[in-house]
Amino acid sequence: RASERGIAPAILATPLPDGSVRCDLCAHRCLVRPGRRGICGVRENRAGSLVTLVYGEAVAADLDPIEKKPLYHVLPGTTAYSIATRGCSFHCRFCQNWAIAQAPREGVRTRSFRLPPGEVVARAIALRAGSIAYTYVEPTIFAEYVLDTARLAKPAGLLNLMITNGYQTPEALDVLGPWIDAANVDLKGFSDRFYRRVCGARLAPVLDALVGMRRH
Repeated sequence: RASERGIAPAILATPLPDGSVRCDLCAHRCLVRPGRRGICGVRENRAGSLVTLVYGEAVAADLDPIEKKPLYHVLPGTTAYSIATRGCSFHCRFCQNWAIAQAPREGVRTRSFRLPPGEVVARAIALRAGSIAYTYVEPTIFAEYVLDTARLAKPAGLLNLMITNGYQTPEALDVLGPWIDAANVDLKGFSDRFYRRVCGARLAPVLDALVGMRRH
């Protein structure tokens, strides 16, 4: 990983001849110009290469009842060690975690702390959690951090949970699928008009992702 805090190569990024990069992680499929960031605010084109700006940089880490995720049929009665970085692929008008989810968009300075994947797993074990939940903001936007943590968590006997808006691409689901044990998809409405006006997204990719997650 890069030595600069939070900086790491991004997955599912396609470089283009003009120096732009296509991000194929979420359904926005942002075309990120040199020096610019995607809609999430945490994936940046640096000299023709896409990087994540939040690898191992948590803004929240708490022990929650798994029912708070809310999951009622996965390890009921246990706790989930829950982590998040800043940023989100949506900008919902009703966002309850806006101070971290919308920090890049709103220009809010959010204090982060170093929490590498190995330490996430170690803390979860020490706290006797049954799982690690990637939550509070949209975890797809910190997928590299999720993947490296999940790969350590599984052999340690911990489940991996995604609390998500469901805006992943099929490619992202293929990458995440082998490591994620359960997901709660926040279906925020059932009309494309609502998604476009209130969330800054579209409905169809969410419905497609629900089917894809069930298949995985």
